[in-house]
Amino acid sequence: RSSTNHDGDNAGAGDGGRARRTFSQYYKMEHRKAPDFKWWQIGVLSYQSLGIIYGDLGTSPLYVFSTVTLPDPGEEDFLGILSLILWTLTLIGLLKYTFVVLHADDHGEGGTFALYSLLRQHVNFSGSMPMPVTRLASDINLKFHSKKKKLPSKMREFLERSTTAQSVITYVVLIATSMVMGDGALTPAISVLSAVQGIQSRSPKITQDHVVILSVIILIILFLFENYGTSKVSFAFSPIMLLWFAFVSLIGLYNIIKYYPPVLKAVSPLHIITFFARNKRKAWEQLGAIVLCITGAEAMFADLGHFNKSSIQMGFSAVVYPSMILAYSGQAAFLIKNPSKLSTTFYSSTPEPLFWPMFIIATLSAIVASQALISASFSIIRQSIALGCFPRVTMKHTSEKYEGQVYSPEVNYFLMITCIVITYGFKGGPQIGQAFGTVVIWVMLFTTTLMTVVMVVIWQTNIIAVGLFFALFFCIEGIYMTSLLNKVLQGGWVPFANTAFFLAITMSWTYGRRKKNEYDAANLVGKQEFIKIVTGSSQVPGICIFCTDLMNGIPPIVRHYVKHTGSIREVMVFVTVRILPVRSVLPEECFLVDKLDHVGVYRCILQYGYMDNHNMDDDDFIVLVVASLKQIADNDEILLLDSAFTNGTSFVIGRTILKMSITRNCFKRFVINNLYRFLQKNFRSNMSSLKIAPGKTLQVGMHYEI
Repeated sequence: RSSTNHDGDNAGAGDGGRARRTFSQYYKMEHRKAPDFKWWQIGVLSYQSLGIIYGDLGTSPLYVFSTVTLPDPGEEDFLGILSLILWTLTLIGLLKYTFVVLHADDHGEGGTFALYSLLRQHVNFSGSMPMPVTRLASDINLKFHSKKKKLPSKMREFLERSTTAQSVITYVVLIATSMVMGDGALTPAISVLSAVQGIQSRSPKITQDHVVILSVIILIILFLFENYGTSKVSFAFSPIMLLWFAFVSLIGLYNIIKYYPPVLKAVSPLHIITFFARNKRKAWEQLGAIVLCITGAEAMFADLGHFNKSSIQMGFSAVVYPSMILAYSGQAAFLIKNPSKLSTTFYSSTPEPLFWPMFIIATLSAIVASQALISASFSIIRQSIALGCFPRVTMKHTSEKYEGQVYSPEVNYFLMITCIVITYGFKGGPQIGQAFGTVVIWVMLFTTTLMTVVMVVIWQTNIIAVGLFFALFFCIEGIYMTSLLNKVLQGGWVPFANTAFFLAITMSWTYGRRKKNEYDAANLVGKQEFIKIVTGSSQVPGICIFCTDLMNGIPPIVRHYVKHTGSIREVMVFVTVRILPVRSVLPEECFLVDKLDHVGVYRCILQYGYMDNHNMDDDDFIVLVVASLKQIADNDEILLLDSAFTNGTSFVIGRTILKMSITRNCFKRFVINNLYRFLQKNFRSNMSSLKIAPGKTLQVGMHYEI
């Protein structure tokens, strides 16, 4: 899969077997089996994951019990709440995510887009989202048909035939992705506010405004620290989280022994039944608070590209899960004897001599918690760009070892501003918890739905097992969701507003790119027309490199270029850039070349690793291109290439402006003529990462009326 936003098309005229065979050989390297990690390497990655992935999930004891609002809780109520927490952590955190969802990766990447990408690789989606073309048409057909033979025919035929089912899956992915991106602003706000609020118990002079100001300062420092990269951040944060898990485990164990040793009898689900029988509607309303115990579970999957499955599984099973069991059990034991302390559970249950050490560790851990969803936001937007459904932003790879570790300054600062606004707006009230829980449960519901499709279509899991998986988790998460919908007016509207913002960008860009792809496919230069253009135009000495997103076919830019210049260079090369999921591409594997249907006309697929320098600014690059072309040229063509090289090189880049005609739907006109055009003008172009000398570059503007 390429992390460059390519435009797709269906034509493949003029692509010969030589480039195809070369590409097929490289395809094996690109999709090679993941390297085996030694146990000590998995241990190191697991240690690092504590500081990146588990901050959000691990710091949930700060606010779960405090968000509960029972009027007169007793022992059975606290045992019922604890039982709900234990079973939620076990079923959703341990069973669903750790042992099922993490296996649905797309070449090491996780998240909802990884699930969608897997489906697109196995099912031919006829529309809805423009999947970027990353290999030649004939290779796609061979690979695609070899995969289809393994699918249950009825399921495959239904998905390929039903545009409605395809659209539903696509919209579910886009909404879930937008929610996770919005969650990147909510997580830091609630985590830092919950940790810092404990300081109010030390002095009556410390007001909520002081807490908000301190929280904002901490958040600004956190976001400014992001540019150092996941690896450096994790090594700084992981010791903090290790201390946090040790402290909450020991304090939890202390509270269990001191206040109520038999508290772990809450493992029996009978206490859940008793809790609902006693409190009825009030018990149902508390589910919105209880679900906060599983916040951050989605980060295990979304941040998969930063680590690997084994390290994430080890971190959760060996450290996070047992620590959370002890922490929540200790808090429940304390509350059974001190029910009046419910609103300040975390700091009230902390032994007095440990308050200040715990306050410092909790504040630092809350900062770490924010990191999980910030890193996930970077990963998800990177995947969105790779799939062609989000405008290009700056993506900096912060590690030479792990391709998934990325940082985006634009996304980072946007999240920082949004987070500060949310922190100041809610001021630490209970409404921020309602907002946070709404995001969490909706994303989990979407993941359950997509996982069910993946299990049927790709894994071909036994239908009974699939039915049990879907019924169990959809029911659990659905019940939580119904409780949170009751809180929409009390703060739950915020994640929907964030989602609407990101969804507007995603949908506008996706729709615009699809229309552009359709126009390109309908207006490709045909074989006969191309020969006529070449033979009918005056030839100028030198080499002309057309930079295009199209992997197959002759792009419309050629027709437009010749129309306005009346000439062509004696050698034309159509260059498409691909970014591969490897650190660096060897020089001999960088260029995949092929001859087209006329002498002096070639196609070149230029392949870079994610840490390679995309420099096309000097003569060394042209020398390498010409050397690659000579390998497939005959004697006369070699002489032509040498002659053209001495006469200089120019680069042609197209800039497309879409305009929807006045006869079309007014809403669609607004999306294309306003939203999509705004995104085009204000975000980076596909060629922005390439270093091309301005003096050698000609930009050709093309106006598409659709």
